[in-house]
Amino acid sequence: MISFHDISKGFSGVPVLRRVSFAVAEGHTLGLVGENGAGKSTLMNILGGNLQPDGGSMLLAGQPYAPRHPTEAGRHGLAFIHQELNLFANLSIAENIFLTAFPRWGPFPFIDRTTLRVQTAGLLQQVGLDLPPETPVERLSAGERQLVEIAKALSQNARLIILDEPSTSLSARETVILFALIDRLRARGISMIYISHALDDVLRLCDDIVVLRDGERVGAGPRAQFTSERMISLMVGRSLNRLFPERASQPLHEPGRAELPLSPKIRAAQQRRPTHQRFMVPMRVAENVETTQEVLLEVSHLSQPGIIRDISLVLHRGEILGLSGLMGAGRSELARILFGLDPCARGEIRLKGSSISGRSPKWRIQRGLAFLTENRREEGLCMESAIADNIALVSLGQHTRPPLGFLDFPKLRQAVSNIRNAVRLTATVRDEQPVKTLSGGNQQKVVLAKWLLSQPEVLILDEPTRGVDVGAKYEVYQLINELAERGAGVLIISSELEELIGLCDRILVMGRGEIRDELNREEFNRERILRAALCDSVTP
Repeated sequence: MISFHDISKGFSGVPVLRRVSFAVAEGHTLGLVGENGAGKSTLMNILGGNLQPDGGSMLLAGQPYAPRHPTEAGRHGLAFIHQELNLFANLSIAENIFLTAFPRWGPFPFIDRTTLRVQTAGLLQQVGLDLPPETPVERLSAGERQLVEIAKALSQNARLIILDEPSTSLSARETVILFALIDRLRARGISMIYISHALDDVLRLCDDIVVLRDGERVGAGPRAQFTSERMISLMVGRSLNRLFPERASQPLHEPGRAELPLSPKIRAAQQRRPTHQRFMVPMRVAENVETTQEVLLEVSHLSQPGIIRDISLVLHRGEILGLSGLMGAGRSELARILFGLDPCARGEIRLKGSSISGRSPKWRIQRGLAFLTENRREEGLCMESAIADNIALVSLGQHTRPPLGFLDFPKLRQAVSNIRNAVRLTATVRDEQPVKTLSGGNQQKVVLAKWLLSQPEVLILDEPTRGVDVGAKYEVYQLINELAERGAGVLIISSELEELIGLCDRILVMGRGEIRDELNREEFNRERILRAALCDSVTP
């Protein structure tokens, strides 16, 4: 269906793709995997007409193919379903699907609403979505929106569909529906390129697999030749013996790598402890490590009608507390209330013993609270702004000269440079480069750097590794561990049970807006966590 021959591409003299070659057979699904920044998105943007290659060629169904823009790629039967879905929430399903090609009343410039409904209903039936065509997209779940995107691709008679991280925001049930649809499309002879960091999904769905590393093809072949371990080894250039780093009794420091900025309040708290107890935090590995009992965040009987009900929890200094549950359980809503973005009707939130209920997010940030949101593109980053500007955004007030408060630019540049080194942001990207040009993993590191530079004592992380490759995940986990080991408290929300079990000291399970179970490390059990999340009543 499509073949790439020696495709090369660079930006500002930095090579991103180096003579990449492979092919996708008709009616086959090819899995394209690689670390963030490996060149996957650049290659697909060349295929979709968003970028032009510096060298090499492509063949589509045996014919030369060189689209100059996405519209031309669409005319050739190619559809690109991005990780960040391109839908207008205020429009209906039908209007989104036919946005660029509404059926009309003959030669007149009027939309034929009857034909629009009939054609949309047929497409929705094909993708297994039982909803009226007039339904506004804003009412749809993430999985339903994904199916609308696929229906849009089918409306264009696509014969090659690119799926970029399609299951990232889906629940388990929605993922099953999506996978069944992919199987049906493949049976109809439609070719697909499936990009995902979920390697088990790649092995489940794909006929062939291609692995990219640093812009080069380092592995390719039928699915039977690959395991998750082999893909990881090819992606990162080494084997990862552990998916989760160990927690040490002292903060780890690598030569040449900047340490995370340490809040004066955290430093003072450490100095108040006896020497043998400093950095003594809840550990997974060392059994002789003591647990600090200082409470950083305390929530008492927090309620908001229709959202959360009677939530109480505590987060200790040096602790990593996990929040598990299904989509819609109220986890993200709770995090937004804790940060002051959304209101709560009843209850109290205390930070280091002082009530912060009713206080603004700015006030909470100044007192040491930080919140990495689930949606980094819309809520975590200024996509058009430079990397350095994004990193410095929260902590500008900490880098000023008295008495007038002008920015101390040398001090700020040094701080940004140090935190870039600490989070291992790719060295080839420049501070003045727009953050939109980065891969998803590097964008996530920029968001982390922004909050870490503010020296938080309590850090709330909502899906911190969503859309991040396995190598970058390990680095994010190291940062989370180091932050806890240096005395901060971390509340982490994740839909990946393995992530919570591998990282956390305690896990709270939420369902329908309330906490249903609490597990200490020695009690961690997948079945118990799932039972608590799924069932209305749980007997531990």
